[in-house]
Amino acid sequence: MAATRIEAYRVEADQLYESYRSLTLAEVKTVVEHLREKMRIHIVKMDVEEMVFDLIGADASFANALRRILLAEVPSMAIEIVHVFANSSILHDEVLAHRLGLIPILADPAHFEDMLPGPAAEANEHNTLVFELDAAFVLPKGETGRQKDSSNGINTGDASTLKAPTRNVYAKDLVWRPMGEQETRLAERVPQVAHPDILIAKLKPGQRIKVEGWCRKGVGKDHAKYSPVGTASYRLLPSIDFVEPVLGEEADRLVELCPMGVFDIEDLGKGGARGAGRKAVVARPRDCSMCRECVREGPGVGRVRLKRVADHFIFSIESVGTLAPDRVLKDAVRVLREKCTSLLEAIEAEGRGEGGGGKG
Repeated sequence: MAATRIEAYRVEADQLYESYRSLTLAEVKTVVEHLREKMRIHIVKMDVEEMVFDLIGADASFANALRRILLAEVPSMAIEIVHVFANSSILHDEVLAHRLGLIPILADPAHFEDMLPGPAAEANEHNTLVFELDAAFVLPKGETGRQKDSSNGINTGDASTLKAPTRNVYAKDLVWRPMGEQETRLAERVPQVAHPDILIAKLKPGQRIKVEGWCRKGVGKDHAKYSPVGTASYRLLPSIDFVEPVLGEEADRLVELCPMGVFDIEDLGKGGARGAGRKAVVARPRDCSMCRECVREGPGVGRVRLKRVADHFIFSIESVGTLAPDRVLKDAVRVLREKCTSLLEAIEAEGRGEGGGGKG
């Protein structure tokens, strides 16, 4: 078999991967093995909503592919179809349906199948979750419910100074209605809204909302409501060093100039409180925002050098609550692996002269 040659896409200024241009398939595999051996992930912070980790030894293209998948291709559950049985609130049906669709649903998408496209698609217990909302505001007979308007604090007896009460309808009012054997199958993690205190609407006396919301499995590239993260971003690790030492009072001034508190003072033990025995050191390089205040003016000009580590990415993931951030990362890596496998199969098929392509 003739060797398949790959013309790699690269940024013109990227010198790190200059040698990867026009490699054979076997050479590409060797490069991938090398990257896999030196690539590692270090978790810096993680809780139920946020995760910060370092991706070390990776290319910028890999980091950006992971970021885009986190935003747009990790599946989650969201309300897709809303059946409106009654709505006398101030919200139009379309606005109400849109608000319901944006409520994060706490349900594991791995337990559900994708909804097949086309008219033959049918909702069942394996691809749909049903939530019901039935909220009404009914006052006891004979009560007007009007209250003193606290905005002006004056009650003249005029109806204009009194306000009608309202009932808030929250996400917690959405009740899951199991289909088929869902109650047994999903007993370990009962589907529910991720944030119960999200305000859906306000009702005045006599108003009612009765709807059914059907949840489907989807991804963020189809609609933002399916994205499991509020944001997923990365930045390169700052690298700060001194061309020459900054001592004494100039060191104190450099510390004061930095708004992020990156620098600190090291006492050399041979000077006064603000004497020459004090030296500026880099104490918290991760906190640097590259604002360049330290090199724009003052003692840092020509002495402080700001750089970034080309293969060290600081990732930040903020979940909307549908999935834990570490689960979102694992799913994103799985999707990326499937894409790479599909691409490799397509390249190998092309090399064998079979044509065709992967799954895209």
